[in-house]
Amino acid sequence: MNSPYTFKHLLPENNDGNRPAIFLLHGLGSNEEDLLQLVGQFKGHCHIFSLRGPITHSPGYAFYTFAEEGKPERKVFDQMIVFTRDFILEAIKEFNLNKDKIYLVGFNQGAVVAETLSVVMGNHIRGTVALSGFIPDFVKSDYVKMPIDQSKIFISHGEYDYVYPIAWGEDSKNFFEEQKAAVTYKTYPDGHGVTPDNIQDLVSFIAEDLY
Repeated sequence: MNSPYTFKHLLPENNDGNRPAIFLLHGLGSNEEDLLQLVGQFKGHCHIFSLRGPITHSPGYAFYTFAEEGKPERKVFDQMIVFTRDFILEAIKEFNLNKDKIYLVGFNQGAVVAETLSVVMGNHIRGTVALSGFIPDFVKSDYVKMPIDQSKIFISHGEYDYVYPIAWGEDSKNFFEEQKAAVTYKTYPDGHGVTPDNIQDLVSFIAEDLY
């Protein structure tokens, strides 16, 4: 891989080519180990790529900088999205991935990245899981939007999330429905986190057509 990203790669047991892949994108201050637990059921069946955010943010890393919550700094964000998109496209070629079964899973900042990649990559992404995220205003207004009618997206949010208000999740739901994506939207009695029920639902969402 020529990408500047640091990442963890778990290979499938049968790596004969044309295997599905899940790309994991962690939250602010975390790292590439954080979300692996969410997709443990799929280890051995598909490629799992867990990316480390390129920006140091104690105690871990970040994917972008921001002046205030909900408002990524545009220049950094734009460049990061290009790098992340290119990472996925390079991985598809280098590891002969199944182009029809590419999945994204992100939490917090990673959910913002995942939702944005769904916009710019469209139907190249089969399924997106956005846990407690949002879609930046400038992405909705300024980014070129690829067709997404053959893609599906799972958006979840904690009902008591005071870090990213639940209204941001509802806004994402409405946006992707307008773009004709197949949207699953669920809320849970939680704050800014991922409940066991949330994990079970996201696993079911991916498993529907992964196997």
